[in-house]
This record gives sequence, C-alpha cells and structure tokens, in this order.
Amino acid sequence: MSLTLHSYWRATAPYRVRIGLQLKGLAYDYVGVNLLKGEQHAQDYVARRNRQHLTPALETDGHVLTQSLAILEWLEETHPQPALLPADPFDRAQVRAMAALIACDIHPLNNMRIQKALEQAGVDEAGRLAWSQRWIVDGFTALEPMVASLGKGFAFGETPTLADCCLVPQVYSAERYKVDLTPFPAIAAVAAHAAGHPAFAAAHPDRQPDAVHA
Repeated sequence: MSLTLHSYWRATAPYRVRIGLQLKGLAYDYVGVNLLKGEQHAQDYVARRNRQHLTPALETDGHVLTQSLAILEWLEETHPQPALLPADPFDRAQVRAMAALIACDIHPLNNMRIQKALEQAGVDEAGRLAWSQRWIVDGFTALEPMVASLGKGFAFGETPTLADCCLVPQVYSAERYKVDLTPFPAIAAVAAHAAGHPAFAAAHPDRQPDAVHA
C-alpha cells in the first residue's frame, strides 16, 4: 500500500494526519500544498484531490481521502495497532468528543479561510487576533477539565489517542495566536509530554519538507 499526503507544513488539519501516520509507523510520500500561494485552488488539485480547496488529502491505491478526522478513523480501521481509540465504547466516545471539540468547534473558527474573510470584511489584524484567541480560549476552557480528569500523560490515559492527534496541533496554533496557556495546565502538560514522543516530533511543522523558517 502506497500513501501520499498532500499537506501544508503549519496547517493543523494535515498536522493531525501526520501524527496519526507516524503513530501507526506508516511510511508516506509528502507533497506540499502552499496555502499562502493558493495552490489549494489549482484546478487539478480541486478536481482530483480535495473539492473543498483544503488540506489534507491522502492518496492510497487509487483512492483519495479528505477530512482529517475521517482519515484518522480510516487509519485506525485499516491499521488497528497501535490503537488510537480505547477498547471500551464509553472511553472511545470520550476520546472522539475531545477530538471533535477541537476539530469541529475550535479549529474552523480560526483557520486561514476565516482569517481572510474577516480581513475582507474590514477587521484589522488586532481584531482578527482577538477573534481567534476568543474561540481557542472558549474551547480550551471546556477541554481542560476533560484532559485533567482523563489524562495520564496524554489527553486520555497513558498512550496517544485520536484526541492527542488533534490537541497537539491546536496547541501549536494557540501559541501562534499568542494564547496564554497558563489557565490550561493539563493541556499544556500533554503538549509538552507529546513533544518528547518520536511520532509527534517527526510530525512537527518545522520538520516538514515545505517548512519556512523566518
């Protein structure tokens, strides 16, 4: 099975997938899609890989998968070990809830499309920053007690799960948007712990082929 990931180095959705691929120990080819240059709008990319003009897109054996959570679930189903979801159905629901809180409620409100829309509506840079910080803080405020009660090194228990695939990139994004993480010690601790794990280290934006170092 061959895998090709279409990704942008610092976008959080493909970052999640990179973590999942690394945790599963799967080799893949990396194709950079420069969102700042608008490469996600190229006719061939939209027609063949992602009709939403987004990253990620994962190509495998004649199929193309989109949406990071769907890709991570596919990885779990096709490569069940090491598991990204607990065995107990209730625990699985808890992990999925944490992942969805990030991927569905926090991230969509501070991604590049929203930033551009706010700019086009006349919102200045300070206003756009405040907007992003507000929704990240709101989400982390709900997530923090979940991680504090369920986490034991990682967001849920002692091993990485789907929740960590989403949490670590969102912390990276929060730091880009200058969010104070002091009120979220459990979340910050998970991110710090994950930084020492080789899969998370390999998936970090700075280590991608298309990374730009200012």
